[in-house]
Amino acid sequence: MNTNAETAKVQPMVRYRNICKSFGDLKVLTDINLEIAPSEKVAVIGPSGSGKTTLGRMLVTLEKPTSGTIEIDGEMLWHKTVKGELVPADEKHLRKVRGNAGMVFQQFNLFPHMTILRNVMEAPVHVLGIPKDKAKEQAISMLKKVGLEAKLDNYPRQLSGGQQQRVAIARALVMHPKVMVFDEVTSALDPEMVGEVLLVLKEIAEEGNMTMLVITHEMAFAQEVADRVIFMEGSIVEQGPPQALFGNPHNQRTQEFLSRFRNA
Repeated sequence: MNTNAETAKVQPMVRYRNICKSFGDLKVLTDINLEIAPSEKVAVIGPSGSGKTTLGRMLVTLEKPTSGTIEIDGEMLWHKTVKGELVPADEKHLRKVRGNAGMVFQQFNLFPHMTILRNVMEAPVHVLGIPKDKAKEQAISMLKKVGLEAKLDNYPRQLSGGQQQRVAIARALVMHPKVMVFDEVTSALDPEMVGEVLLVLKEIAEEGNMTMLVITHEMAFAQEVADRVIFMEGSIVEQGPPQALFGNPHNQRTQEFLSRFRNA
């Protein structure tokens, strides 16, 4: 009997193959080969400018790879097969696959003229075509999940930075993507607000069913929630379970990078 678990072992949820990315003459990513299993939590660490955010933005079709292919759940993002040949995807294909991945950014990007509830309802109604009553029900449920059920009728300006980021998380989750990218979601927050957002991410991770790519500079958080940690610097320098990578990194660049946090 072929179970879902057996199928999942065969097919990764995310697959980057030979990905390179340049902006003009600036080479940002070189030869990225990465597979992420269904429900796996992968933390990506590395210095500024190491290509971490670009890695995530390509997964949500905000940046196009210069070369290589990306798949989510076996489906190509930036390419499609026509008569047995791999060709660049058109806009119709991109629209179809775009919903497979969601992303929460450093900045919250909420609609200032809409209530918190409307902010979370908007995409399910207009992108997924869900009836308003059902979208409202789902939005309220998701806002409860991030601890903001009491703020449904508030506007973004009436919320703290940490609360706004939690709304942004709810807004991404309500679309039910197959994989979620969290890009330095605490970097724009005051220090006292960081903990409340990390707690929400930890709860999402502990539920177990969401495939997560977490780009972060919060090393303790990466150690706590990730199944695997990747250290990047234009390419994947080193990767492994958190205990191994943080406890006994083999690459000199990884050692140097981590030592800055230990000595801070």
